[in-house]
Amino acid sequence: MAVNLRDVARRAGVSVPTASRVLSGSDYTVRAELRARVEQAARELHYVPNAHARALLGGDLATVGVLAGDVGDPYFSQIIDGVQELASRHRMLVTICNTGRDVDRELEYLTLLHTHRTGVIIVAGSELVDERYRSGLRERVRAYLTTGGRVVAIGHPDLDVDGVLVDNARGARELGEHLAAHGHREVGVLAGIADLTSTIDRIDGLRAALENHGGTVHVRHVPATRDGGRDGAGHLLAEHPGITALVGTADQMAVGAMSHLRERGVRVPAEVSVAGFNDILIAQDVTPPLTTVRLPLEDMGATALRLAMEPAGSGLPRTRRLTPRLVVRGSTGPARARR
Repeated sequence: MAVNLRDVARRAGVSVPTASRVLSGSDYTVRAELRARVEQAARELHYVPNAHARALLGGDLATVGVLAGDVGDPYFSQIIDGVQELASRHRMLVTICNTGRDVDRELEYLTLLHTHRTGVIIVAGSELVDERYRSGLRERVRAYLTTGGRVVAIGHPDLDVDGVLVDNARGARELGEHLAAHGHREVGVLAGIADLTSTIDRIDGLRAALENHGGTVHVRHVPATRDGGRDGAGHLLAEHPGITALVGTADQMAVGAMSHLRERGVRVPAEVSVAGFNDILIAQDVTPPLTTVRLPLEDMGATALRLAMEPAGSGLPRTRRLTPRLVVRGSTGPARARR
């Protein structure tokens, strides 16, 4: 039979309300002697508080819900790792909602997390340029906040909550300058979802840097996967044979492009340079190692949860800005025309 609060109170020789105040983390003052007796009784009986019951009573559950676009994408999985690592140290339970970047599913998951009285919701991943999505998200977030919940958004600059932002355009410009300095003037970009703000910012940053040097950027939108990058590389090179560098807006797409080039005997970087974004774990293990724009993915997740755990501010939403960094490895080099 499961041990309940009454059993603990009986063992400690205190009232049920006193036992509840000690074990619920209440700020209500309980004498040190009584607190010690309750805690000792709970240990002896292996008592586990009923989290669901506490939620129904209005308690703040140590639960975190993460809305993630695709848990199979290393971008999201590494952000989630950062959330979970910090959450585990604070004995918080993390629920992952895999939205598949589907607008209706993401909005429904937010409603479900609200219904289940989740204490913190982290909206991970960049914002979709979709007015139905934006208005639906704002509406549900406002409703959730009125119940005392906390929301932190990663990559949503227009959502009126605490947030974590990374300057994707800046990282893309640095990569574009790196390629331009190596003589690349015709660059193919394997881009993910067209109406995703991070995709837009990365394309814009690359284009700004390369066009400043008289270069041209050719964009092809493909699934943000290895296979998407492999197939997209074939199409781009067939349509624009002058391309000397390929960039994936996610590393796995760049890895797919390298696979396509290897299958056709095209040397990287001697004939075509390849670069990516995010610096996922395998980026330095492929051959040659991948040049990429490193985003501090685990830190992004941990920073979001840390913001949620801090006392709520009384003024404007707080924003933590993290900086991307270009990591140059062996997959990029001088453009073939300059050799």
